[in-house]
Amino acid sequence: MKTMIFEVLEKLENQSTLEKSRKVDVPADERMLAITKETGEILNMIIRIKNAKNMLEVGMSVGYSTLWCAEAITENDGKIITIEQNPKKIKRAKENFQNANVSDTITIKEGLAMQILREFNLQEKYKEYFDFVLIDADKENVIEYFDMILPLVTVGGVIVTDNILYPEKYKEDMKKYSAHIRAVPNVRTITSPIGNGEEITIKLR
Repeated sequence: MKTMIFEVLEKLENQSTLEKSRKVDVPADERMLAITKETGEILNMIIRIKNAKNMLEVGMSVGYSTLWCAEAITENDGKIITIEQNPKKIKRAKENFQNANVSDTITIKEGLAMQILREFNLQEKYKEYFDFVLIDADKENVIEYFDMILPLVTVGGVIVTDNILYPEKYKEDMKKYSAHIRAVPNVRTITSPIGNGEEITIKLR
């Protein structure tokens, strides 16, 4: 399985590099907009350190970040629930998960993240359920996502948010996000310069 995962990751990395270099012309709604490889490696490492078993991802795209996390969480017999709205990206992600032989590990929730998170908050089973969360969705709603996700996270659970530092166009939204988190009494958070900047937050008692 490991070989299959890394083969798919390598193909996606090559595609992402081409997109970022503008060497291929990809419609805006089909661009990967993937995390960096370095971010994938740190996500993978955190999951291993935490021995995480239940992960939530908000913003799957074509599944590049999901695969980095799946490579680690499968060793713990863990599961990933990932949210994505774009049907074209969902189709590509399913193919990537199948090629990497991790489809059984990943459940895709198709639709608006805000609506799906509201539904999770109404279900008792998801209260303090997730021990690892990745937020990599629309930045204008990132504060609302965090507030809805926090009750779903276990004490000691980790929330990682991508694009804290880059691209520049997100900077104001992400500054507000970082300030918002720092005002929440039962979390501790740091900003890491890895990749496009990661806010790494732990839920305290």
